[in-house]
Parts: sequence; C-alpha cells; structure tokens
Amino acid sequence: MFLPYETQSSAKYMNRRIKTYEDLDQEQQRLIQELKVHEELIKIDIAGLKEDLKPFNNAFKTLNKIATRDNTAPVMNFGMEMGIDILIRRFLLAKAGWLTKIVVPFVVKNYSSHFIGAEKREALMKKVKNMFIKLRPKASSPTTEYNTQ
Repeated sequence: MFLPYETQSSAKYMNRRIKTYEDLDQEQQRLIQELKVHEELIKIDIAGLKEDLKPFNNAFKTLNKIATRDNTAPVMNFGMEMGIDILIRRFLLAKAGWLTKIVVPFVVKNYSSHFIGAEKREALMKKVKNMFIKLRPKASSPTTEYNTQ
C-alpha cells in the first residue's frame, strides 16, 4: 500500500521491536520527528492549493461585489446611485429593453459601491465636512477687552 506522505525512514522502523525503555523513547522521538515532517508536507500542500484556487477566489470576490452593495456610507452611495441611474438608465440605455434597464444599473450600482475604499471614503467625507464648515462657519464669540485702570 502506498501512502503519499510515507518517508523512507519509517519503512525500516516498521518491524522494529521495542524491548527497553530507551527503545521506546527513541521510537517516540522518531515518531515526533516524522509527525513534524508530515505537518510540514501538509502545510506545503495547503499553500499550493490556496495558490491554485486564487483565480476562483478572485472571481468569487468579483461576483460578490456585483451581487451585494456596500452600505458603509449610505449618503454617498445614494448620490452615486442617483448619478448612475440618470446617466445609465436615461442616457446610455434610453433605447434598450426593460430588462436591460433594470439589470445593468443594478450591477453597476452594486459594483460601484465597493469601488471606493475605506481610506478614500474617509478622505471624501472629510472634504465634504470642511466644505460645509466653510459655507456655514460657526458663530465666533465676541472678544471683549476689559480696561482696568
């Protein structure tokens, strides 16, 4: 019988009889070493499988982005959805069928909600807040100087 992870050293120890405590201790150490070798081989095999499955993982991530929406910034997503709706549904797909007018904007909205990363989202929100602060500055408290004589 062929075992894929069987090492040559294990074949010569298979029929060895244990007579003393030292023999048992040596056998235990040999088995521990063999176990470590098998663990390393399994880790290498798993790493190889992960590498082989990367294209499928990337395809699954893309399909997940198409099928779901990222709701971390609902106000920004609402603005993007309105823009996509107007641009795609009314202009690009003006003469398309009703199914196309439903499916294509849905896919584009879902994918575009994942397009902006968290860092870009935070920077964009900071810019919007700064813009509102410039438009509506806080009322500053009048400074009064007291003359002491």
